This record gives sequence, C-alpha cells and structure tokens, in this order.
Amino acid sequence: MLERFKVPEKDRVYVRPEQVRAATEAIFQKMGLEDAGARQCADVLITNDLRGVETHGVSNMLRQYVKRYGDGSQNPRPKVRTVRETSTTATLDGDNGLGIHVGPDAMRLAISKAKQHGMGAVTMFNSGHLGGCGYHAVLATEYDMIGLCMTGGGGASMVPTWAAEPRFGTNPVAWAAPARNQPPFLFDVASTQIANNKIGLARRLGVKLEAGWIARQDGTPVLEEVPVPDKYYMLPFGGTREMGSHKGYGSAAVVDIMCCTLSGIGPGFISKKGGHFFCAFRIDAFTDPEKFKDDMDAFLEGLAKTKPAPGHERVLYPGLSEGEETAKRNREGIPYHREVVDWFKSIGAELGIPVELTQGTGPGPRGR
Repeated sequence: MLERFKVPEKDRVYVRPEQVRAATEAIFQKMGLEDAGARQCADVLITNDLRGVETHGVSNMLRQYVKRYGDGSQNPRPKVRTVRETSTTATLDGDNGLGIHVGPDAMRLAISKAKQHGMGAVTMFNSGHLGGCGYHAVLATEYDMIGLCMTGGGGASMVPTWAAEPRFGTNPVAWAAPARNQPPFLFDVASTQIANNKIGLARRLGVKLEAGWIARQDGTPVLEEVPVPDKYYMLPFGGTREMGSHKGYGSAAVVDIMCCTLSGIGPGFISKKGGHFFCAFRIDAFTDPEKFKDDMDAFLEGLAKTKPAPGHERVLYPGLSEGEETAKRNREGIPYHREVVDWFKSIGAELGIPVELTQGTGPGPRGR
C-alpha cells in the first residue's frame, strides 16, 4: 500500500489480531450469522488486515456490512443453490449472502473439482461484496494449486477509455501461486487506476489523490493532484489512452464477461448486478509440484534480489510485502486508526457486545 494510505503514526492504535477477530465474529453473530459463517467472514477481514490490505479489512468494510444486515439488504443465513454443474464447473446462486460469507465455499468447490480433474471453475451470482479476491485465490495454494479469482459488475464507477459514463465496477482480479519457503505469489489488483476503497481511506486521512487516478463526471481525466471530490468516476488502470488505459479497460471487460455474462445474469452495466468467478489449477496435473515450488522460490528470490533503481531500497514481488506484513502484525498487533477502535467500542455498546482491544506491542499507542 502506498505510504499516503497508511494510518499516521500519531493516530495508530495497535491491537492484537485475536482480539479484533473475536470482536468481529461477535458482531457478525449479532447480525444473525451462524457461528461458522461469522468465523468465515471475520477471517476474510482479519486476513486482509494482517496482510496490510486495510481497504478490505474491518476499517472500511465492517460498518458497511453491519448497515446492510441492519436494513435487511443482505441475507445473514443464505442457502446457496447449484444452478448448473459439470464435473469441473458449477454456477451457484448465492441467495443474497455476503460474498465474504459464501465466496470462500465457492472457491473450495473449485478446489474440490480440481482435486478430481486437474482444474475446477465456479461462477456465483446473487451475492454481496467479496472482500477482496486475494483471500480466495490464496486458498488454492494450500493444496498445491494455483488460484484465480475475479469479481465485478454493477457498472457504477469506472468509465471506459474515452467514455463519459461508467460501465464497470473496479473489477478486480487475483492470481496466487505457492512457493516452498517464500511467501506465496499474490497478484491482487483492481482494473481501475486505484481501488475505490483507497479513495475512502484518502478521505478519512485527508490526503490528496494523484493525477490520473479519477475522472470528472464528463469523463475527462483529472490530471492534477486534488483532494477527494464529492463526485467522480474511476479511470481504468493506465489513466489515459496515452498511458495505456485501454489495457485496464480491456481487463475490466474480461472480468465482467467471466463474472456476469458467464454466470447468466448478463452484462453488469445492463443487469445492474455483480458476480464472482473462482478457479483452481492442480499443479501436479501439469508438472511435479515439488519442483514447481523450488522453481517458484528461485523465481521469487530472483525478483526480490533484483538491483533497485536509484532512490529505491529494494524490489518487491507481488505477495512479498503481504507475507512480511502478516508476520509483523501477528507479532506486534494490527495498526488501526483510533477512529476505527472508537467505532468498535461504539458498535459494541450498541449491540451489547463486550469489546476488548488491548495488548498490542507495536511502536505506538496500544489498544484500549
């Protein structure tokens, strides 16, 4: 994550992962989820926070989920239905369950099919926010598989190159591959120039947006640094055609096809609905998995040891900082903005849940 999106040191409160996990599970249970579903939802959010992906952790997402359960727009007890299935594929109706609730099981179904047949793919519609594709893709690496996950649809935020109206969401995609000793490869990115949740973080932290991150409402790219405006559209990654925005636009289109059209709900900007896609590839269906993991170590170490350009300390590979951050945050605690800790206290009091967020050991204020 860019430095500007990190919680300022003066506002950091370090909280032990097990404590925020327990509080998050309790909140989901109060929202009506069964124990297993509450644990699953909390695991997605806390895993994201441990990896340093605060945009998809409790800070940004939990209060939105509480609102959706509270107003009845999200089903806390979904009964997922299989609409179509073959030995290697399936299409699922998520029964309006939250994506972090029903998505991991859809990925596990893809993994189960890959165990039997070498590859497995599952689409899902009628379910809510997925909480980040990376969590789901990484599930496959635990079984010596390569994981792929996409989510998209709705058409409310990203404008195609040269367009004056939006046609896509942020339409992220994630690939994950295991290694032997190195943190797994994890490439998890939005098709937009910047994830929309990062704009929410920028607004909370009072930092400006870079040139080329967003567009005005007539589709014109904003090519100067600006505070977060009230209204804007997202640009495809690349920002402008000259900088390659057609590549981000094309990537978003692929995600919409795989998540929406392939699942049967039709194009996202026409149906106004979203979908998800999960896929797993069993490594030993292609090559020896032990050699693959050794080769991945050599590949990832080679990337990490690449000579850095002037002004930069080192080169990262996708997944390295997430692996390092997870180890550090498990050791020191997760650095939350004090406003987030205050929200936990407030929602705990409102729901009648005892919330204890203490014992962080990081170099800053401890949980309270």
